[in-house]
Amino acid sequence: MKDKFIATILLIVMTLNFFDVLTDIELGIPTWHIIEESMIVLISGIAALFLIFDIRKRTHNMQQLKHKLDDSDNKLRNITDEMKTARSKYSQVIHDQFEQWKLTQSEQEVAMLLLKGLSFKEISAVRDTKEKTVRQQASTIYSKANVEGRHDFAAWFLEDFIAE
Repeated sequence: MKDKFIATILLIVMTLNFFDVLTDIELGIPTWHIIEESMIVLISGIAALFLIFDIRKRTHNMQQLKHKLDDSDNKLRNITDEMKTARSKYSQVIHDQFEQWKLTQSEQEVAMLLLKGLSFKEISAVRDTKEKTVRQQASTIYSKANVEGRHDFAAWFLEDFIAE
């Protein structure tokens, strides 16, 4: 919108200066002044054309991006049901594993938030507990899962998906 406004102003400046140049020629104004104002007309016109072509190019690019986004949305809608099913099954597998490790309900909540990538501080804010409590629960989770830490814990659930 701003660019269109600027292009319009430049076109108005160009037009007004063009008529001023014509009037100056009729009045016999010195040549250097006519050349100076002609340069203003030329520069204003070039700048306006540049902006107009740039606006058209950006509009075209935005339309292409919108089209690609619509295509992506359509593809996503087509796989949404499949992804929902896979996500639900994977979530159940995770919860079953938590049960095998005998994690308490609050440990399961912390474990799931750890898998989602939240920091201890973020988990404590989400769960409205102290960060120290979350760290202790995480340590207990790692111990029950027989892993070294956060990365090993996440890797435990992801390693089967990575093809060798």
